[in-house]
Amino acid sequence: MAEEVDKINVLYVAIASVVALVIGILIGYMARKSVAERKIGSAEEEAKKMVNDAKREGETAKKEKLLEAKEEAHSIKNELDKEIKERRGELQKYERRLVQKEEVLDKKLYGLESRENSLDNQKKELDKQKVEIEKVKQKQLEKLENLSGLTSDQARDLILSDTQKQIRHEMSIMIKEIENEAKETAEKKAREIIAYSIQKCSADHVAETTVTVVDLPNDEMKGRIIGREGRNIRTLETLTGIDLIIDDTPEAVILSGFDPIRRETARIALEKLIADGRIHPARIEEMVEKARKEVDNIIKEEGEKAIFETNIHGIHPELIKLLGRLKYRTSYGQNVLKHSIEVSHLAGIMAAELGADVRLAKRAGILHDIGKAVDHEIEGTHVEIGMDLLKKYKESKDVIHAMSTHHGDYEPESIEAVLVTAADAISAARPGARRETLESYIKRLEKLEEISNSYDGVEKSYAIQAGREVRIIVKPNEVNDEEIHLMAREITERIENELEYPGQIKVNIIRESRAIEYAK
Repeated sequence: MAEEVDKINVLYVAIASVVALVIGILIGYMARKSVAERKIGSAEEEAKKMVNDAKREGETAKKEKLLEAKEEAHSIKNELDKEIKERRGELQKYERRLVQKEEVLDKKLYGLESRENSLDNQKKELDKQKVEIEKVKQKQLEKLENLSGLTSDQARDLILSDTQKQIRHEMSIMIKEIENEAKETAEKKAREIIAYSIQKCSADHVAETTVTVVDLPNDEMKGRIIGREGRNIRTLETLTGIDLIIDDTPEAVILSGFDPIRRETARIALEKLIADGRIHPARIEEMVEKARKEVDNIIKEEGEKAIFETNIHGIHPELIKLLGRLKYRTSYGQNVLKHSIEVSHLAGIMAAELGADVRLAKRAGILHDIGKAVDHEIEGTHVEIGMDLLKKYKESKDVIHAMSTHHGDYEPESIEAVLVTAADAISAARPGARRETLESYIKRLEKLEEISNSYDGVEKSYAIQAGREVRIIVKPNEVNDEEIHLMAREITERIENELEYPGQIKVNIIRESRAIEYAK
């Protein structure tokens, strides 16, 4: 029973605790609710306040932006109005100009119309006058025919006949004058033609360029060369076209002929016969044939050497052979093949310096005297012959033109043509290129030194480089640096006035001071 009472008390206590807990929760909830309601009310008031403030600020900003937009629109409007006014002013100017132009054009048009009308009237008047002139002319012709008793055709024939007689008379006078002038200049022209022919076919020293000497082992060989009743020498002369001169010259036979290739063929054949020892007509024919083949090979080799030396490619084989023939051709004592090689090098060097076509200049330079290889066989100048040969073997027009101008026969139209002409002149005028007599050479050197030594202050002078330069040493204590330039000019002028020389002479004046001591 007591246990039950205890359980009931415990139950009551638990119920009371639960009720108290519920009541506490309700009291806390109510308290929290009232606090929350107070906070919510204050937050709502704060929010309303913030919204009102934001509205006031927005209104203020809106008013400011509207003011700014209005001001900007007003400024833009002012600018546009100003620009429109300017454009209108310009348009008004253009309109005024157009109006003025239209007025001017209207005036011109009116003037043209009036002028056209005036011209039409003048044309009508001229047509009338022309008809009247024709009538007057016809009447005058009829009167002239009546007075002269001749028709117009007969008068025209008479005038033509008189004019023809007068022209014939004047022609006869002119022909007579031309004949007299031709007679006066005929001798001069003949001398020029003969001189040109001699120059073309021989050099300055004919004996040196038309004669070859063949050494013999002994004088008995002369009889064997002549042969029985001269049959050997006749055979050799017939086959080679060369004259054999056998005279009192000990152990030597002279071969004479204008063609150097024939002379070379005869020399080789004769040397082979002498070395072989068997000299008779059949053997002579055999050796001459061998000599011709050998000379042909030499000609070909020399042409190929020239092409290789100048580094030129693509030349026709026949032109190479013709180049080789120039080995046996001389001009004023100058070997034409060496001269052609030198011209090619010179033209190429100058073309390279000037930025021109080096290959074209060198090619035209090596071929510029190709006509001299056959100018004894073909009529015409070596320039014309060379042009025909180059055309025949398909050389370019530029090469043909460049080689054709080197003697002034044609006007140069390219820089390479000018360079070939200059190179030809330089090669011909260089020291030792062409022969002159020893006596005139020595006199020229002596005269050079004599002119140089005639000036005060000159210590020594030397003519050097075959007379192409005179080197003058002056005394430094008597001639200053300024005076040597004047002295060089004066000496140059005296040389030009008093001497005749090919090319040019360099005047080189040297002024120097030396101090010499010996250490002992």
